[in-house]
Amino acid sequence: MWRYLEQYGLAHLVRVAAGWAFIVLGLAGLVLPVLQGILFLAIGALLLAPYVPFFRRIKVLLYRRFPRIRRSAERIRTRTRALLHRHG
Repeated sequence: MWRYLEQYGLAHLVRVAAGWAFIVLGLAGLVLPVLQGILFLAIGALLLAPYVPFFRRIKVLLYRRFPRIRRSAERIRTRTRALLHRHG
């Protein structure tokens, strides 16, 4: 694990762990009426898209089909990076 952290960094590990956690929550949400399964699956897929080719293809297809989603995602990414840069 330490070698993984040295090679990729803590941010990478947190992103991958959060992505898989959202995928698990999404799968649970598909059968439990309390959780929003599709929303959690989408968040997890977007977090894992840079690392998992299947999710990357889905993201590309969604961005082509729905350009507004791409613009919204870019705005969120820009704000998040600015926030992290300011505090980190």
